[in-house]
Amino acid sequence: MKIGHLVESLDPRGVAAALVDLAAAGGPEEIEMVVVALTPTAHPGVAAALARHGAQTVELNVAPWDPRAVLKVAEALREHGVDIVHTHEVRPDVVGSAAAARLKLPAVSTLHHVHDLPADRGDRIRRTAKVLARKRFMTRTIATSRLQRDWYRRVAGSTAGLSIVPDGAADPGVGTPEERARLRRGLGIGDDDVVAVSVAPMRRGQGQDMLLDALAELPSGEPVTVVLSGDGPLRPWLESRVAGDDMLSAHVRFRRHADPVDLLRAADVQLHTTRHDTMPRVLVQGQGAGVPAIATRVGGIPEIVTRDTGALVPVAASRIADELVRLVRDPQLRRRQGEAARARFLERFEAGGWARSLGAIYRSALGRADAPAPEELDAPETDRRPIGA
Repeated sequence: MKIGHLVESLDPRGVAAALVDLAAAGGPEEIEMVVVALTPTAHPGVAAALARHGAQTVELNVAPWDPRAVLKVAEALREHGVDIVHTHEVRPDVVGSAAAARLKLPAVSTLHHVHDLPADRGDRIRRTAKVLARKRFMTRTIATSRLQRDWYRRVAGSTAGLSIVPDGAADPGVGTPEERARLRRGLGIGDDDVVAVSVAPMRRGQGQDMLLDALAELPSGEPVTVVLSGDGPLRPWLESRVAGDDMLSAHVRFRRHADPVDLLRAADVQLHTTRHDTMPRVLVQGQGAGVPAIATRVGGIPEIVTRDTGALVPVAASRIADELVRLVRDPQLRRRQGEAARARFLERFEAGGWARSLGAIYRSALGRADAPAPEELDAPETDRRPIGA
């Protein structure tokens, strides 16, 4: 099967980065991939990584509301002989469904967000219309979480044509003692310090400000260093706040260009203190590295982190501080939760399982004889299992 994935761009901070792991895992399912981006990016890393795993890439230059967008995408998909169109995010959904219809191909779409707080009545009407259009024109819609399933059901009225398939990730493996020691040397801290990392983008709503509030509440002398990785518009403000506070300066380090997976493999704890999120991939990667997590109980996060693999906390600095102190002081708890996190990743989120689930959906959309019936792929209307089970 040759699948044409349509994305906004090949930017490493976007959806396309996850498709690298899918390309690496898709061989046993006989999935060939063509990734078509509507807009070009200055970052060649994702395209190169996809190519290493046998996926082809096409970067178009389609401006918003370009009336030729559908024709350009259809031409690219036709040239590469795709069997199914798989779209990701809003503009690719619109353009991709029209291009698929033009080529008489089945179309699949993945929901990557939950639009549950519309600004006004007009916004609610527009978003409802998009969901109903998706239900009509897409062969199948994929929710990455039960949270998305519930939102979709409220708007569309049922889960017919909707499957739940969490995005997977390549197995990062568990870090070695040498990696942990190397990170500590680079941070200039002792071997006995606990290293907690946050690899969320530094932008509004991701909660690094609340994390700094939590660190300001730590008891004096706690042997913990928090690494804030990545970049974003809030980075200068975060750096300025840390530089101006002796307590924070003693506990916080910044690493702009560090590989998030490398940091997670060398960490003792992962921190993800966002105010809203759907199914953050970095938490899945942290589980794969065998790292316990402290995360806020928002969005789809309770479907990743459980009490066996870490701690779920309210959006409150004091509760984050309490759980961090608890993990810092209990190495045996960190070990148990890290082992449970690793096991959960292998069972639920490893990329091979992701590829198998998508393979079943693709075969069904193509009407293959060995495929499940469409209704077998539908998400249940309700789920009796508790979140995190």
